[in-house]
Formats: sequence, C-alpha cells, structure tokens
Amino acid sequence: MSRNSSTRSNVQRVSCYLVSIAASVTMSVATAQVPVAPGDWPLYSRDLAGTRFSPLTEINTRNVGELAEAWSVPVARVATDDDDAPGPSGNPLATPIVVGGIMYLPVRGHEVLALDAATGEEIWRSALPAPLGTEARGVAYWPGDDELGARILVMAGPTLIALEAESGAPARGFGRDGVAQVTVPWRGVPLVYGDLAILGTRTGEMNRGMPGDTRAFDVRTGELVWTFHTVPLPGEVGHETWLDDGWRNRSGVNVWAYYMTVDAARGVLYMPVSSAAGNYWGGDRHGANLFSNSIVAVDVMTGEYRWHFQTVHHDLWDFDLPNPPVLVDIERSGRTVPALTSVGKTAWVFILNRETGEPIFGVEERPVPLGSVPDEWYSPTQPFPVQPAEPVSRVAFDRELDMVRPEDTTPQHAAACEALWERSGGFINVGPYTPFGFHEEGTPARSTLQLPGAGGGVNWGGVAADPTRGLVFMHANDSSLVGWIENKRPGENYGNGTAGSTIPYDRGSVDGAGPYFSFSAPLINEDGEQLGSLPCYRPPWSRLVAIDANSGEVAWETTLGISEGLPPERQLTGSIGSAGPSVTAGGLVFVGATRDRRFRAFDASTGEQIWEAALGENVNANPIIYLGNDGRQYVAAVAGDTLVAFALR
Repeated sequence: MSRNSSTRSNVQRVSCYLVSIAASVTMSVATAQVPVAPGDWPLYSRDLAGTRFSPLTEINTRNVGELAEAWSVPVARVATDDDDAPGPSGNPLATPIVVGGIMYLPVRGHEVLALDAATGEEIWRSALPAPLGTEARGVAYWPGDDELGARILVMAGPTLIALEAESGAPARGFGRDGVAQVTVPWRGVPLVYGDLAILGTRTGEMNRGMPGDTRAFDVRTGELVWTFHTVPLPGEVGHETWLDDGWRNRSGVNVWAYYMTVDAARGVLYMPVSSAAGNYWGGDRHGANLFSNSIVAVDVMTGEYRWHFQTVHHDLWDFDLPNPPVLVDIERSGRTVPALTSVGKTAWVFILNRETGEPIFGVEERPVPLGSVPDEWYSPTQPFPVQPAEPVSRVAFDRELDMVRPEDTTPQHAAACEALWERSGGFINVGPYTPFGFHEEGTPARSTLQLPGAGGGVNWGGVAADPTRGLVFMHANDSSLVGWIENKRPGENYGNGTAGSTIPYDRGSVDGAGPYFSFSAPLINEDGEQLGSLPCYRPPWSRLVAIDANSGEVAWETTLGISEGLPPERQLTGSIGSAGPSVTAGGLVFVGATRDRRFRAFDASTGEQIWEAALGENVNANPIIYLGNDGRQYVAAVAGDTLVAFALR
C-alpha cells in the first residue's frame, strides 16, 4: 500500500547519506521542462509522463484506410555480415526516437543509426567500441546546453555510451572516450531529465548478487550523482519489511522495465520496481519485501524518497512491474486530480493520486490462499483495487466453464489439452494469487495453474494515454504458468540466470525443471504439421483495452490478433505478445504486439479496428508517430529485422 515517511533517506548521493526528505522541490534546471515539439517523439514513450500520445491529426479515423508503407530499412545483421561482431544480431524490440526530423535507434546489436525520418536515408552510423554490444530497447536524447551539443545515449551491458547527436562521434568529456562504466547492466532507455541520465538495472535471477538500485548519472561527464536503494538498508524506509536478514545481498528488486516516468511540474520520478529474486520461493526473504513490486516516487533531482505503493506483497509468482505508471490528470467531483495509472503482470489496474500515492477509487486488502511449501512465508492478504473492479486479464480458472472446447480451436487441440490435464494430475486454481503447491519427487503429479503467467497481464510495452480525455489504453494477455515447487535436483536447469542460486526449492512440472511451461498444447493440422501452440482455456487470449481513468470503468475492449492455423471462422482468438499501443489526437490507437505479423489501427473512441497491414515479421515493439521534415505525418515501428514507416498515400 502507499506510505509517506520522513525517516532516514534511501538515497546515497556520491557516498554521502542524506538525512532529510524534501517536502517540495524547486526546479533549477530549465531544460528539464522543455515542452515536446508536436512533430517530435524524443523519448521512448514520447513524453516524460509516458503517454505515447501524439497531437498530430493528419492521419485520422477518416483517412487511415489510405495508410501505406512509405519506406523501410533493415536493422539486423544477416548471416554474411560482421559474423564476429559483438552483441546480438539485431534489436527487434527497440523503439526509435525522432527529434527535428531525425530518427535515432540501436541496430544490428552493436550500432546506433541516425536516419532522415521522412525517407529512411542514413545520416550517420556509429559502431560501439569493441567488444561492446547492445540489447538496448532504444536510445535517449539530451538537447545540450550553451557549452555542449546534443547527445545520444545508449546502454551497452554495464556501460553507458554517449555520442554526439550531430555526427555519432564519441561525446567529448563523457567517461572515457564517450564510455562510462555503470557496473550493472540494463536493457532499457536512459531517462534524461535536466542534466541527469537515470538508469534501471538488469540483475538476473540470483537470490544473492548485484543490487537492483536505481542510479542517476551526469549526462555531461558520466559521473554518478545519486543512488536509490531499492532494498532498504537498516534505518531506511521499508527495511522493517525484510525479516531475518533477508535483505542482505538481495538481488532483484530492480527497475528492469525499459523506461520510467516523471511529473516534471512536481519534480517526481516514478520507478516500477520488480520482484525479489528468487522468483517463486521466498523462504530466505520472509516479509513483505519492500520495495519489490512497488511504484516508488522519488525526487527526480536527488533520488530522495517521497512515497511508495506496493502492488504485491512477498511475490511468489514473478508478478513484476514491467512498465512504469502513465501520468494523466483526471476529473473528480468538478476538480482536476493529478493521477497515475499502473497495471502490470497481475492484470489489476491501480489508479493513484500521483502526489501522495493514495488510491483514488480505493484499494482493499483481501485474504488470499496460503500454500504449504517448506520454509515459505505467505502474505495473508494482497491489494485489490475497488475500481476498476475486474482485472484486464484472466486470473481464475473453472474447468467446466473455461476449458477449451473443440469448437473454440480444433478437436485435435482440445484433446491434447485434456491429455495435458490428465498427465499433470489436474490443475489447482482457486483464483487470484493461487500459490504453487509442493511436489515431492516420486509422488503422483498434482499441478498448479497460475493466471496470469509471468508474461501475462500488461507487460513491458506499458500503457498509453490520451490526456485530453483521461483514457488509458493497454494490451492485456491471458498467459499462464503450470507446475509446482520442488526440491532442486542437481544438474537441472531451473531457468535463465539461476545457475549458482542458493535457494533449495524452485519451479518444476511434469515436463521437467524450470518455470517456463504453460497451460497450452500443440496445434497440429491434418498433415501432421505442428502449427504452434495454443492455450488450453477458451479464447480470447489477448485484447486491447481502454479504461476511463476519470471513473475507473472500462470504456471498451476488443480482441487483438488472430491464430492463422485455425479455421477462418475461429481465428479471432487474440494473440499473445508483450509490446504496447500508441495513441494520436486523430482518434487512433496503433499497436502491433501480436504473433500474427500484423500492424493495426483502432478507433480510440469505440475500439473498432479500422486498418491493418500484413508484414513479414511480428511487430514486437512500441510504435511511434512523428512529423518528417517534408511536413508529412508518419507512423513507424520495428518489425523483426526491419524498421517500417507508414504515411498516407
């Protein structure tokens, strides 16, 4: 829940602890509040509030049917190119930025590219210093000042790189030859605010290891400015929620989300902090475990604690906050309320006052089921929003009502689901926050069904908003996880990044060790060809949802995506993905985020799909909307190995 405090600060500022927390902030950096030019898309989610809202109206509900591909550029290495180059072959989840008609983005796993945003013509290409590669989801832009020119910043593992925006050359005076060592890696996009670059971390899945602290660096020099302890140290706010020294050397509890948001008028940074490691067993971290699974508000210039709101107590489901809250003012009883909307993997939507962290429509602590895993600590309650009263994804399962049927998919797929049920000893699900059961080796299988799974709810794509109407838009998934908790068996793989973990218990299932098995079964055609895997619960499995933040009510929802392997009359099932939508003043919501290689536009008022483009690859990245130097409006997104831009014919 939310909490304000004036006890010892959680901030380390260049090795000196601050003792008091400021009650208010006066901005001293003028560049921090520079408004976004209407045709620009200068941040990952366009503005500091994270709205992904473009005020452009040339493309609108009346003419979007005339939208066509304007240009495309390959952004990944092919087999014959740079076979010994560092990094991955590409950055398929990256979202570009556009400033003054120039587009910037990471490409080919080890380069940053600047393009003419109207034509796709290359302006410059900068290779990262060997042996650095990048998995970054985008780049950041600093506009410069009276002494220094504009800069492009990009993460490359545990390093922060600064380039001259004009040429792509290493930024003079930053780190060593444009490279600053930041110790902990991150795949996200630096949040540039004033002269700060604020970073999250990617700590991995080890229960003891690298701290997940959020840090701010000087964008001119690369030097550390402040650190916020996401696992509170003794005497700091929230430390009491770690019992039996579970806080010591605790890893996880990090902002792995790819961006953060800021209320520039109030000087407040909002951090979406993820769960503590390990993900599914917390017997070595008894307690509620702040600031895991929390929205944490801090002074953006100093990192000093303001308030927090914990969305999950003592997470045992990997229910991270994979995206930050979107900031949008709402109207309540004739007055304007500064609000934020947050929804993550749990699929519960929290609408809070962003000044205080207090729920606007109320939140109730409700009892949840407890488990019986050895040495585990279970929170007796979890927070549930009063409004919206229902989650945006499936959180419970009733076999009689929800089991997939032959008429939903195919007889073959439905039979395969029944076989999985029997082989798994059935699945236990008693509603939200069903804990995984414990399985002793050699005993009959009895499995747990978790809904949503760790990829479900609203994932890293996050939430978009139309601030003129108080509407928020999200792509919500009905994913799942299945299995149990077991004694770890030597030599087994319990998930990426878990090798060497000291926890004695972890996830397993009838299909083996590890947390990645879901309640799904193969779809096989009449020729015996496997066409993929589909969920074993009834569709739809994915939807685009609009919520009116003024009332907390769902404005509309519509199924998002198709399953092409099914008969045509059954294909509108929804298609699970992780990316999110963007919205325009022209009344449109643009979204990829599905596995059917489609890019779509919806009417923002009704949810009606009014345009789509079939592409060669999936758009598993957030789209952008901008104005080219030719005066035309464009919509662009990365689709696998290709960056594609659309404009009116």
